[in-house]
Amino acid sequence: MTTGPQTLYDKLVAAHTVRAVDNQTVLLYADVHFANEYTSPQAFTGLIERGAGVFSPDSHLCVVDHIIPSADVSPRVILDAASKRQADNLEENCLRFGIRAFYGPNDPHQGIEHVVMDEQGLVRPGMVVICGDSHTTTHGALGALAFGIGTSEIEHILATQTLVYRLAGTMRVTIDGRLPSGSTAKDLALFVMKSLSARGALGLVVEYQGSAVDALTVEGRMTLCNLTVEAGARGALIAPDEKTAAWVLEHAPGLTGAEREAALSYWKTLRSDEGARFDREVYLNADAVKPMVTWGTSPDQVAAVDETVPDPESFADPVDRAAALRALRYQGLNPGTPLEGLPVQHVFIGSCTNARLADLRAAAAVLKGRRVAPGVRAQVVPGSMTVRRQAEEEGIADIFRDAGFEWRTSGCSLCLAMNDDMLEPGVRCASTTNRNFEGRQGRGSRTHLVSPETAAAAAVTGKITDWRRL
Repeated sequence: MTTGPQTLYDKLVAAHTVRAVDNQTVLLYADVHFANEYTSPQAFTGLIERGAGVFSPDSHLCVVDHIIPSADVSPRVILDAASKRQADNLEENCLRFGIRAFYGPNDPHQGIEHVVMDEQGLVRPGMVVICGDSHTTTHGALGALAFGIGTSEIEHILATQTLVYRLAGTMRVTIDGRLPSGSTAKDLALFVMKSLSARGALGLVVEYQGSAVDALTVEGRMTLCNLTVEAGARGALIAPDEKTAAWVLEHAPGLTGAEREAALSYWKTLRSDEGARFDREVYLNADAVKPMVTWGTSPDQVAAVDETVPDPESFADPVDRAAALRALRYQGLNPGTPLEGLPVQHVFIGSCTNARLADLRAAAAVLKGRRVAPGVRAQVVPGSMTVRRQAEEEGIADIFRDAGFEWRTSGCSLCLAMNDDMLEPGVRCASTTNRNFEGRQGRGSRTHLVSPETAAAAAVTGKITDWRRL
């Protein structure tokens, strides 16, 4: 373990190490684990076959989110037989092993796991948070060490509440300056992806520091940490501050009295020490961030909305050059094509990246008084049923409906097209999601990752648009 000044990552690992296995591996205690119907079935099956139980049932939350339909109907019925079997199996396993926190298709608390966990105050600074989903890095925004794991590791977590964990390297990304008016946390996250590349943080836990990070809302920090895994990172961290504490206390009203004071005191220690050493340092300036749009099939293949599709020959790295050639072929784009003005047929606002109430508010502010362009299908899928109710109470849902958006129920939906929300081949979509891989939103579909504001502008103009012009 590290001696001398410690990084925040060092402190979190040390506080959760049950014992050292070797110089690079520890047995790590997990404060909380959450599971979905898609990545957990084999883990539960393993427990059953071994005759093992769940060590700490109250340390787990299970939610149906990946395969659930998002149509605006009640009650929700999963018609696909295989998907229904996954949802039913998760519920049965929770009953079998005494896990009381199960949010099924019609539970009022159902939602995308990475939204539900935070909004219910279940993630707090200093925790180790585990889930069988790569975008678990989201929760690093609250000062928790959060990362995705595989099925065999889920089984180990269920049985022991621990994980055999290989230590990661560390990277500090310092972002100073100020986001220009009209540039959002999503734009900053995409700017970071372009700066780091899809392999730039491979195997590292990234800690974000700097005045631009401090200025982000907690939800904006979640968006930044959510996308960091797309640079190959094993985790993302932002030290908790007063914003973090206020946000967590608002969402965890049960944290009171002496426990609350002890937590607040502990949270203040959760920051990297002066002089702590990182394996890699990166410095970025937020002043340069504009509204961003991906042009390729990886989140790091991105440019500002007022730029053009790059020429693959401009990439010095042969791997990057080959990836750009393939991406343009798949996306049906030519080098030099302006991104602004690119026609879209679909707009999707949702996912664990950008479906919180703040994201819906931002999109609604652009949409108010406007209508979706002819020939465009526009959908909004709130991140949770709680977010959906809040948006309806605020009148945000009415703005979306009046504009011509489909107002849907919560779930992962078109982020990965595992339910009946799926694009047809050739359909170009402006999407607030986190991945634009080939076929991610449907076989042959073409995805452009954007902010909620840019997505809303694309919906009303029928093309990629600098939303600041509206």
